Amino acid sequence: MNKLTKIAVSAAALTLMASSAMAAGKVLRIQSVLSTSADEVVMLREFGKDVAALTNGSLTIEVLPAGAVVGPRDIIDAVDSGLVEGGFAWTHYWGGKHVAANLFGAPIAGAGVGLDNMAFLSWFQYGGGKELYDRLWVEMGVNVKGFMLQPVGPEALGWFPHPIKSMDDFRKLRFRAPPGMVGAAYAAIGVPAVAMGGGDILPALEKGTIDAAEWCCPKPDSVFGFHKVLKHYYLQGLHQVTVNADMYVNGDFYRSLSAVEQKALEVAANASLAKSLSYRIYENGKALKDLTDNHGVILEDTPADYFTEYMAAAKVLLQAAADENEFFAEVWQSQKDFADTVVPFWAGAQTSNAKLGQAHADTLK
Repeated sequence: MNKLTKIAVSAAALTLMASSAMAAGKVLRIQSVLSTSADEVVMLREFGKDVAALTNGSLTIEVLPAGAVVGPRDIIDAVDSGLVEGGFAWTHYWGGKHVAANLFGAPIAGAGVGLDNMAFLSWFQYGGGKELYDRLWVEMGVNVKGFMLQPVGPEALGWFPHPIKSMDDFRKLRFRAPPGMVGAAYAAIGVPAVAMGGGDILPALEKGTIDAAEWCCPKPDSVFGFHKVLKHYYLQGLHQVTVNADMYVNGDFYRSLSAVEQKALEVAANASLAKSLSYRIYENGKALKDLTDNHGVILEDTPADYFTEYMAAAKVLLQAAADENEFFAEVWQSQKDFADTVVPFWAGAQTSNAKLGQAHADTLK
């Protein structure tokens, strides 16, 4: 046997061993709506490591980038049909399939009752939200098991070419806003809202197609490079107080898993909720410091009339959706009932710390 033949035989043996190992375990392929370098995918891979460890390797996660199998907007259908075993996006991406998805992915203005990301998680895990979330997929008519993984927020109001002193100033600007209910509220208060994908925002700003924009938070905003065009940054907004990314698993694939593997997904998902919050606070803090220290970004205070006008528009839209859809009404009522109990405590308890934190921040200016 010559050297080349030996190499070929060895390669074939390794391939066979790899195939056997793969056959011994289950692989959950998850197509993301994002590139593999996104922070959300970083944390999705952390989730995968936990699943593999908890199952001793019997279930592993493979993350596929956006467009690997289908387009971003087709992910839920691909998972439903079994074309890919799993998907990863933000829940409100599927608001076109069922309006209640908005209340899980990005409840506008904190569901109109002041739910921030921590209060939302409390509702989700202990206030009946998880049970309603499981029903969402049934109401939507898809063969999917969902797992909430990554809460983000509060999102920044956005980037502006100059300071805005009132909503009258805001209304003069063409503003990139999220689609759906969030963007509709901006339109309702007279802001010329334009929906577009994250990768299209910077070119649109450079060409003057839009004047101002929002995407998310300091870290992802800086990755997109908005600070290269706009320097006035407003952190306080209501449009997406909390934004939740989740994973969808084909129902047949999920039911084929052992009880231990199913439990591993649940436990790893709960861990991901806490880890993602912690990761994002630190990453956004570092990014904001870099933006203000090294890129000339100026932090501004949001005009007071924004909050009253946007909240009023949000409540009108929420009520209209509740009037039209029974399940939306049930979910929103659950959030409102929870808020009646929790928000007086949570908002009140945070006030002193928020003031102390702001006083510390002021010393750094």
